[in-house]
Amino acid sequence: MEEHLIEDGKYRYIEKGEGTPMIILHGLMGGLSNFQGVSDYFPSKGYKVLIPELPIYDMPILKTTVKNFAKFLEGFIEAKGLKDVILLGNSLGGHIGLLHTKMFPEMVKALVITGSSGLYESAMGDGYPKRGDYEFIKKKAQDVFYDPEVATKEIVDEVFATVNDRMKLVKTLAIAKSAIRHNMSKDLPHMKTPTCIIWGENDTVTPPNVAKEFHELLPDSDLYWIEKCGHAPMMEHPEDFNRILDAWLKKRNF
Repeated sequence: MEEHLIEDGKYRYIEKGEGTPMIILHGLMGGLSNFQGVSDYFPSKGYKVLIPELPIYDMPILKTTVKNFAKFLEGFIEAKGLKDVILLGNSLGGHIGLLHTKMFPEMVKALVITGSSGLYESAMGDGYPKRGDYEFIKKKAQDVFYDPEVATKEIVDEVFATVNDRMKLVKTLAIAKSAIRHNMSKDLPHMKTPTCIIWGENDTVTPPNVAKEFHELLPDSDLYWIEKCGHAPMMEHPEDFNRILDAWLKKRNF
């Protein structure tokens, strides 16, 4: 991502535009650049887009939990002096957004989740012991998308480097376990925050029935589908993703 990464105390983030704050939360293996389509589109629509780097590999192992990432996010929002934020999260980022919204509902005006964990995800820990096998990791990365071509060499290399770094692998598995443990099915019916659910019809990591369950459990949610799309709609179909989200924000006057 060409944008300048701002370093401010313990926070590193990208910031673009002025207006209603929209905070983007990346997933476990997802770099900030996964949201380039969103961060290029929404500043011109009157949003201040912020993408903080989540401290996925920086916390002590016992603190590497979804809850601590939600607290980290709250610290970032306070440090930036923001209020009435829109949270947009993919995969683990969606889970962090959901939990943050449960813990600090007064801070969040709206929530957008796509391919989010929190109810179910196919355990990515299963195959990761095959650390040195590049082709295996490549296949795993390609499986995230409907179109395997979206998993560029750059993306595969990044995942391969992560799972071959022993400390990062241990923390990756710790977060995955924390996400599975922290099931939110009992919390969701009490969460009144307006939520936009955008899901790939061909998501194999968090399958379509997960999106339907989120929609059923969240009292004020709208569910949108993107065809021929896997686990990361904002990467695979950025134009469709932006169009759906833009229309939803207008409909809800956000």
